[in-house]
Amino acid sequence: MRQHLQLVATFGLFLALALGVHSAAAQNVSYAQLQRGKYLVDAGDCIACHTDEKDKPFAGGRAIPTPFGTIYSRNITPHAETGIGAWSDDDFYRALHEGVRPDGSRLYPAFPYPYFTNMTHDDVLAMRAYLNTLRPIKYTPPPNRLLWPLNYRVFMRGWDWLFFEPATFASNPRKSAEWNRGAYLVEGAGHCGACHTPKNIFGADNRDQHLRGSQIQNWFAPKLSGDQPHGLRSWGIDDIVEYLKTGRNKFSGATGLMAEVVEYSTSKLTDGDLHAIAVYLKDTSGTVEEVTAVADQRQLEAGKAIFTDSCAACHAVSGEGIPRMFPPLKGNLVVQQRDPTTVVRVILDGARTATTAAQPTPSSMPAFNWKLADDEVAAVASYIRNSWGNRASPVTADTVATLRTKLAKKP
Repeated sequence: MRQHLQLVATFGLFLALALGVHSAAAQNVSYAQLQRGKYLVDAGDCIACHTDEKDKPFAGGRAIPTPFGTIYSRNITPHAETGIGAWSDDDFYRALHEGVRPDGSRLYPAFPYPYFTNMTHDDVLAMRAYLNTLRPIKYTPPPNRLLWPLNYRVFMRGWDWLFFEPATFASNPRKSAEWNRGAYLVEGAGHCGACHTPKNIFGADNRDQHLRGSQIQNWFAPKLSGDQPHGLRSWGIDDIVEYLKTGRNKFSGATGLMAEVVEYSTSKLTDGDLHAIAVYLKDTSGTVEEVTAVADQRQLEAGKAIFTDSCAACHAVSGEGIPRMFPPLKGNLVVQQRDPTTVVRVILDGARTATTAAQPTPSSMPAFNWKLADDEVAAVASYIRNSWGNRASPVTADTVATLRTKLAKKP
């Protein structure tokens, strides 16, 4: 699917340049602006959320589960009726900068305008210019399925008043140009905090917990601040760059939603921009989280037996795994997150790492939901979270049962 979408997008770009069609706007832009726009669309991972069917790239319709119901991404191809072909450049900029549609109604923050607002006017218009070169697709996504009264967009005015203020990114003069470039990408097009920052009961970012990890779509996006053991302190700059470029490093492999981010977005960024992102992330601070709950020794012994039987062949008895193939569990920041959702999900459903040009062959882990009962999954999860120097709260059978039920349901 990824290679097909890349081919379609690239072909669309060159066809538009050759023929000069699709819209008046596409005829008045330079090749450099279109390249810049495509790069920023990639940086924003737009294709991942706005594609549901591989033969309809950017046509929307992907279901995005939220605590308040399901939102379906919209068609952002230049189709005049069902896409954004009839939008002016000002309409497009207002949507990204203010979260407002051409008719004046409010967008839902599942579309990350609270981050896109930081992007410069020129960058936003470059994205618009590139999107104008895409194949127009006549497709209307399903209507959103939200809890009452949130299905009325007028209520988003109150949300914006409480939690959102349009603002373009301002450089920090006390930091380097590279740090500022990284901040611009992370806090703008990359919208990393949309997944990695905890949310309040209204779905808005808890600003005092920026990048400290958050649950999203039955995954837990890990903490990205520079502390230990849950943050990135043990990862060097080059480790972060390698992970974002290839989907793997000696510490971990990208799976689930993050695999999509790597495949469709970060793997396409320049090494310079990835280095800038790493510099910025390494400079973010976070509180060290104390582990108060201690796993029961009997649970740990049961977990060790399960690990030895079902996991050690790949991850090794020592928990050191095979770097860049089977991730080490020893010192693994994902394993030790305060929320065990991701590690439990991987045990239940298995996992597959991202496929990139640098790492075209994915590594996979089989699912164990058919083999292990809830208490057994909890035991092995607790064992790997508290062995080889790891330290994290134990996992309960109830936690496993709840997640198993959620994963059995479709959005």
